[in-house]
Amino acid sequence: MAITVHPSAIVDDGAQIGDGSRVWHFSHICGGARIGERCSFGQNVFVGNDVKIGNNVKVQNNVSIYDAVRIEDDVFCGPSMVFTNVYNPRAAIARKDEYRKTVVRKGATLGANSTIVCGVTIGEFAFVGAGAVINKDVPAYALMVGVPARQVGWMSEFGEQLELPLEGDAEARCVHSGARYVLRGKHLQNERVA
Repeated sequence: MAITVHPSAIVDDGAQIGDGSRVWHFSHICGGARIGERCSFGQNVFVGNDVKIGNNVKVQNNVSIYDAVRIEDDVFCGPSMVFTNVYNPRAAIARKDEYRKTVVRKGATLGANSTIVCGVTIGEFAFVGAGAVINKDVPAYALMVGVPARQVGWMSEFGEQLELPLEGDAEARCVHSGARYVLRGKHLQNERVA
């Protein structure tokens, strides 16, 4: 499978883009970027040099993925969501040697207009609501909303909220997939990995 690059997009020499990926209008992929298969980059997306992106990642319009960001497989980046890479930026002070690594684990969703402050890890299948500001690590399967974001629930891999307390010992099933989830303390797992 070939990659699709719109004529208005710029893909710098050296960029690695996997089969079946698509780069749409006015997007820019820098030469050091490493991108997996079957990814989609909407209009006006920027991908920096020191960025690694897994397979089947969907990046909607107006998203910039700056250096030091790592995105695993099956992640959804909603329209106009924001990554940062410097914690305390100043225009007059160069801080490129202070970039903080941000990791987005497999299957996570980052809602429209959410902001991910650099230096955090977002757990597998976590769900960040629209407009939320993430400034600390997010547990796997957590549902995060608000400014600053706080956990208000748990999400299934299917993308449905589970009827579970925030902590304790409990179990729930996803109403759509039937998958069983087990909560122990503050950690949720799908039963296939429990």
